[in-house]
Amino acid sequence: MSSESEYDSDDDRTKEERAYDKAKRRIEKRRLEHSKNVNTEKLRAPVICVLGHVDTGKTKILDKLRHTHVQDGEAGGITQQIGATNVPLEAINEQTKMIKNFDRENVRIPGMLIIDTPGHESFSNLRNRGSSLCDIAILVVDIMHGLEPQTIESINLLKSKKCPFIVALNKIDRLYDWKKSPDSDVAATLKKQKKNTKDEFEERAKAIIVEFAQQGLNAALCYENKDPRTFVSLVPTSAHTGDGMGSLIHLLVELTQTMLSKRLAQCEELRAQVMEVKALPGMGTTIDVILINGRLREGDTVIVPGVEGPIVTQIRGLLLPPPMKELRVKSQYEKHKEVEAAQGVKILGKDLEKTLAGLPLLVAYKEDEIPVLKDELIHELKQTLNAIRLEEKGVYVQASTLGSLEALLEFLRTSEVPYAGINIGPVHKKDVMKASVMLEHDPQYAVILAFDVRIERDAQEMADSLGVRIFSAEIIYHLFDAFTKYRQDYKKQKQEEFKHIAVFPCKIKILPQYIFNSRDPIVMGVTVEAGQVKQGTPMCVPSKNFVDIGIVTSIEINHKQVDVAKKGQEVCVKIEPIPGESPKMYGRHFEATDILVSKISRQSIDALKDWFRDEMQKSDWQLIVELKKVFEII
Repeated sequence: MSSESEYDSDDDRTKEERAYDKAKRRIEKRRLEHSKNVNTEKLRAPVICVLGHVDTGKTKILDKLRHTHVQDGEAGGITQQIGATNVPLEAINEQTKMIKNFDRENVRIPGMLIIDTPGHESFSNLRNRGSSLCDIAILVVDIMHGLEPQTIESINLLKSKKCPFIVALNKIDRLYDWKKSPDSDVAATLKKQKKNTKDEFEERAKAIIVEFAQQGLNAALCYENKDPRTFVSLVPTSAHTGDGMGSLIHLLVELTQTMLSKRLAQCEELRAQVMEVKALPGMGTTIDVILINGRLREGDTVIVPGVEGPIVTQIRGLLLPPPMKELRVKSQYEKHKEVEAAQGVKILGKDLEKTLAGLPLLVAYKEDEIPVLKDELIHELKQTLNAIRLEEKGVYVQASTLGSLEALLEFLRTSEVPYAGINIGPVHKKDVMKASVMLEHDPQYAVILAFDVRIERDAQEMADSLGVRIFSAEIIYHLFDAFTKYRQDYKKQKQEEFKHIAVFPCKIKILPQYIFNSRDPIVMGVTVEAGQVKQGTPMCVPSKNFVDIGIVTSIEINHKQVDVAKKGQEVCVKIEPIPGESPKMYGRHFEATDILVSKISRQSIDALKDWFRDEMQKSDWQLIVELKKVFEII
């Protein structure tokens, strides 16, 4: 009997494996079939990504395309999350009505999906996430400033992803004496300008073309560009007045239809990427997903990446913002049963709290496919989570979405601020508890950096009573500045506290011809052999049985008082006796041949290590090592 049951269980395991392989094969077969029956006649909407330096006017251009005002609703006008907007065909036609040679009848794309990415450098991973989705990019360059650091970073990003792009030369309205006419073609508008305006434009445009050449790219103005495959088109635009917007859209439509028709061919293979994880009042946690290919239906079993492993859940609702609105802007969403490709969609479902943004979303059509797809995601997950490494000692970081959390962590990493804990969502009491652990280890890190999140009342009260500092801000830079200032103040305060304990290492040699006073106080000329002499340094003589001769109270060079004397300087020092001890005398307790050193101890070395590192040179540490042997400090 026993042997039979063993046989059963053995077969059972292979059954699971067989089911797994079967599902895996089915998924691969389905993917192959999907890639075969691609319909090149019917194109999906291209995903367009907007990149560029901070303040070149990316969001403003989008606002102009959709007639909204997201920019004004953003903190400091800085884009801090990725937003996606659907631009339907009607809007495209409306925006391009002034373009003469625009073939309206044969527009094959159903619309466009435009992604706005943040510009400043802390958000390079958000920009990465945006550009890995996109089919074509708009690189916004401020004509007044040319290529800036993030512009170059974006160019390299696009090059590495082999993503085609066009350049919007924004802010032409800033050219001297610009006359706007948003209802005509931008080439015509330029011809109408006065001579000096035209000259300035040409000069600046040429300079920017040269800068592109330095980056290894050929560029040309869009109306002079004969070969769009090898030359990047520059479109002069002004998001402010609306000049050139039509030309921009026209160019996007032309390029996507001609050069990207293969890539945009409709294909049933699902490609979707999770962009944002957000808690919405009354809906629980939702995820914003950019659907690039295929379709999603209500009731689909989806597998999304999570912090603790893949999450399997069902789509409870698909919400779309009305066309020409941003996913980020709070507007009334419309519920849909099914969503087709190239859309930004909000998905409702349960257990979505721990979703990680920036990874693909997969759909299981049958029960047995779940484990296979889970494994695929786990592999992707590993790569993302390796990026979030926590330190033993560090601050506690909290942000509204994973995107902004990643950006903040990246920013902290480059600024060398360690972080020990992370969380997403409002600051609760439990977060304060976690951050308060640092009070024992290293109080300067008992801090919560809250980026763009609410702080619960009881959490704030608890923090005040425990002594945890909470910094909150809506703009990364403000948050960081507040924390940096706090750190500097903390360090200064500690330096004040420890300056009597910390002893800087020094070794001085007496110059016997300069003995001005031999006892109480001893005033004499010395040469600093090594280290640094500071006011308040206790001196002793190792060769005379470590006799303590007193404390340096003042240092003079050429009759001028100084705070510190460095190696190689000849200075005059005044050494006063230690209070309560009999004054030591030059000639009796020590002689010209004796070397004087500062009296260090274990505590003084620790104080230097903790608070005065930036005032110590490498040679000073070497001297400490030497003196440790002399004083036999372990």
